[in-house]
Amino acid sequence: MEHLAWPFFDAKHRELAAALDAWCGEHLHVDHEADVDAQCRALVAQLGEAGWLHHAVAGAGQAIDTRAICLIRETLARHDGLADFAFAMQGLGSGAISLQGTPDQRERYLPRVARGEALAAFALSEPEAGSDVAAMQCSATEDGDSYLLNGEKTWISNGGIADFYVLFARTGEAPGSRGLSAFIVDADLPGFDIAERIDVIAPHPLARLRFTDCRVPRSQMLGAPGEGFKLAMRTLDVFRTSVAAAALGFARRALQEGLRQARARPMFGARLADLPLTQAKLADMACTVDSSALMVYRAAWLRDQGKTITREAAMAKLMATEGAQQVIDAAVQLFGGRGVRRGEIVESLYREIRALRIYEGASEVQQLIIGRELLKG
Repeated sequence: MEHLAWPFFDAKHRELAAALDAWCGEHLHVDHEADVDAQCRALVAQLGEAGWLHHAVAGAGQAIDTRAICLIRETLARHDGLADFAFAMQGLGSGAISLQGTPDQRERYLPRVARGEALAAFALSEPEAGSDVAAMQCSATEDGDSYLLNGEKTWISNGGIADFYVLFARTGEAPGSRGLSAFIVDADLPGFDIAERIDVIAPHPLARLRFTDCRVPRSQMLGAPGEGFKLAMRTLDVFRTSVAAAALGFARRALQEGLRQARARPMFGARLADLPLTQAKLADMACTVDSSALMVYRAAWLRDQGKTITREAAMAKLMATEGAQQVIDAAVQLFGGRGVRRGEIVESLYREIRALRIYEGASEVQQLIIGRELLKG
């Protein structure tokens, strides 16, 4: 917790992180053998009842506190990956409403999200449009006072259990990214189906969604027609930084587990920790954790100062997710055969971290963003 003394944080952030860490130790006991959908619903309700989800949404006149979101995700990830997922999806799924919603939209959705009574989801990716958002084909066609949605979305977190989806579709005001708009789509609308549930190496609720003449009232549009791409990028600027914070939490836990193993495991008449190779590995792990933390909280602090952080958020996500993969892999190596046994913490972390290098912009996309932003400068 020493990093909380860094000047990026205010007193309220330090108090928040300490309180959440204590709460997790006392209340967070996730049964990973239980049904993952039921676990996510239970975690959202638990986080809402305890008040933590209020930090994931912003009401009228409030700004999103990026540092608070990042500290919460880092802390939850260090304790349990599914708890981090449950919190993160409430924030990401409702983030566009916090940023661009009308007073009525905010009132209808955000309080329920904050209380853990409604599960949110963010529907951007498609089978042929993941990293290349401008290639989106899911369409929204005007029909009187409504839009008709047709097409598919895939890799949608909380897909199948969400109560509503912030969805991006092509409305055609201009070619490419300038012809996309955003909508709030309730899960019970006719013409909306869960086409497929998707199983991944770290179990989370994921699905492919299908829309067939799904009628969405015009009042459910977020912002103006054609502004969806900008809204998606603004949302990702906030929560992309928090993905980096979650990766940082995973890396901190891996370093903690690696240190414990190195101190406890006998090796060649001494301890694993006494070997110079082990000390060098631990040093590399610690340097990666701290450098990732500096990038994460630089980006979060800058956004809370009102700065545009497209480059800094991309740097944080690239560094923290790639670095966490290296730290966790090193921890698995320190555990030897135990490190790949199901049920070990480092084995779970190894599965949890892999997806973070892909979603909300793969590492290669972050490199493109960073390069583009540097050339702009």
